[in-house]
Amino acid sequence: MTRVACIGECMVELTLPKDGAAARVGFAGDTLNTAIYLKRGAPALSVAYVTALGQDALSERMIAFFADEGLDTGLIERRADRVPGLYAISTDAAGERSFTYWRESSAARTLFEPPAEVTPARLAGCGLVYLSGITLAVLSARARAALLEFIGPFRKAGGLVAFDSNYRPRLWPDRATAQREIAAFWAVTDIGLPSLDDEFALWGEAGTEAVLARLGAAGLRQGALKRGAEGPLAIGWDGALPGFPPAARVVDTTAAGDSFNGGYLAALLAGAPPPERLLAGHRLASEVIGHPGAIMPRRG
Repeated sequence: MTRVACIGECMVELTLPKDGAAARVGFAGDTLNTAIYLKRGAPALSVAYVTALGQDALSERMIAFFADEGLDTGLIERRADRVPGLYAISTDAAGERSFTYWRESSAARTLFEPPAEVTPARLAGCGLVYLSGITLAVLSARARAALLEFIGPFRKAGGLVAFDSNYRPRLWPDRATAQREIAAFWAVTDIGLPSLDDEFALWGEAGTEAVLARLGAAGLRQGALKRGAEGPLAIGWDGALPGFPPAARVVDTTAAGDSFNGGYLAALLAGAPPPERLLAGHRLASEVIGHPGAIMPRRG
C-alpha cells in the first residue's frame, strides 16, 4: 500500500497558556493530527489530507503547513465563500483540556457537496481511507450518504477503511442521529480505533466487554480500543499483550488518541503484528501528551 487518504476538518488552533500570555496559533484537527503522525511514522507512504478550505490567507497557510509535513494536498476543495473553523484550547494543572469552538462557517462542512471537484470517487486510487466520527458530524447528510455509497465498491476492490468513532455531542443534532450514522460506518470498517470513553458516551454501555461485543457484532475484526492511561486493548487478537508504561509527564492530552491512531496505522501498514501496533501507538501518544498543543515538534 502506497497511498492513504485521511478525511476531515482542519481548524485554526489557539492555545491559551496558563500564565495568561498571548495565545499561540497552530493548525489541528483529529484526522489531520493522525495524518501528520502517520506520515512522520511512515515517510514512504503518500498520505493525502482530504478537506475543504477557503481562499483566504489562513487557508493558504494551512495548505503550506500540510505540505511542510509531507502531506499530499491534491484533494482539498477550495470555497470562495467559506473560511476555516477555529477553536481555543486551555488546560488545567493535570493537563486536561477545555475547548471553545467557532466552526459554523467552516469550509469543511461543504466537503463533497456539489459543486465539487473533490468527490468520494477521487479516493478510488487509495489503499486506505481513514475518517472519524467528527468527520461524519461535520459532513452534510447528503455527503455522508455519498461517502458511504462509495465505500462499498471501494472495499470490494481491496480498499481498507479505518475509523475512529470520536463522538462529540455538540456536533450532532441529537444522540439518535449520531448512533445511526456512526453505526452505519462501523458496519463498513476494517480497522477500528475507538476510545472507550466515546463509546460509553454514545451508547451508554456498562463495561468494556459490552463495547467489544457490539463492535464484533458489527463485523469489526481488527483494531484497538483506546483506554487512556490504562493502555489499549486489541480488537480481534487473543494473544499476549505487552505492558503499557505510563507517560513520563502529562502537559496536554490534546491529540492523545489521534497520535495513537497514527502510530498504530504506521505499524500496521509496515506489517507489524497487533501487539507491536498497540505499543507503537501507545508510545507515540505518551510522547505527544508531554508537549503543548496537538502537533509536537518534529524530532531532530
